[in-house]
Amino acid sequence: MSEAVSSPGSTLEAFTIHRLLEFNPQGGFKRDEQTPLEADLVIVDEASMIDLPLLASLLRAVGDGAGLWLIGDPNQIPSVGPGSVLLDLIQSQYVPTATLTEIFRQAACSQIIVNAHQVIQGVVPPKQEKGTETDFYFFPVEENDAIPAKIEELMLRKIPAKFGLDPRQDIQVLTHLRKGPLGSDTLSAHLQTALFQDPRPTLTHYGRSFGLGDRVIQRVNDYEKMVFNGESGVVVEVTDQALTVQFEDRYIPYSVTEVSDLMLSYALTIHKSQGSEYPAVILPMASTYHVMLERHLLYTGITRGKQLVVLVGQRQAVAIAVKNQQTKLRKTTLKEALGYRN
Repeated sequence: MSEAVSSPGSTLEAFTIHRLLEFNPQGGFKRDEQTPLEADLVIVDEASMIDLPLLASLLRAVGDGAGLWLIGDPNQIPSVGPGSVLLDLIQSQYVPTATLTEIFRQAACSQIIVNAHQVIQGVVPPKQEKGTETDFYFFPVEENDAIPAKIEELMLRKIPAKFGLDPRQDIQVLTHLRKGPLGSDTLSAHLQTALFQDPRPTLTHYGRSFGLGDRVIQRVNDYEKMVFNGESGVVVEVTDQALTVQFEDRYIPYSVTEVSDLMLSYALTIHKSQGSEYPAVILPMASTYHVMLERHLLYTGITRGKQLVVLVGQRQAVAIAVKNQQTKLRKTTLKEALGYRN
């Protein structure tokens, strides 16, 4: 997300970077050195998600005399694309940097914040005492096969009963991977069946079913529809040959052959959730998936929750994730190119 800020007193407009730069179907973006952005200051939020090619395109489009502010958390997982832009810029000491230390999103005593900080420091969050009111829970489940049922119980019954949250809108399952029994695809299909047991209009294409009221996410950039990878919406209309998805204030039609660009989003990978926040987050933790258990990935998942975070699985899996920070190590040359000397 970026925010283009023009002259004082004007309206603040917010765009994704792709929309801000105006993608050119012939390649690249319409906004560049020749046609710069009409803004005095461009503010980019969730800057840890920016990869090197996108940063280069953005810098070309920022006009002479205009400012660029990057806001983000360098402890989150880096971009899916090449580079580790935010961390490299901070470590280069080439650009002025300010660190925010006062917590506004959650209360300073929030266990979400406390445990997130412990994770990033390599400390396994302690067990909570029974009967303690908190916003961070761990439910031990030793058998992986039992984790989906526990997630269903929490999402459909326990969390709504205790916290008054809507399971169809407010509770997000975040996984470490997409495929497999605890992957986002399998868990989304499981939760779709559990959440919608009454008959409803449904469109099925090559085994993928989407029904009225389903939460979905765009899988690819579609420059004709101007819907981009990672945008979330809700199915609001379904026929036997098409459906319509509401993305905030836009209603986008999909033909039966286009629905492959969508996927259910009751469960998402942590990577896919970057840049988003949810009232409640459930994280399955299974030690058998140790390859994908990593400190910054777990930290990113925990910090997606605004009101509640629940871990479900084995404490050994949490310990493995906290000890491992392998995916954080990306060898780029950006900070060295900016004059950094170790």
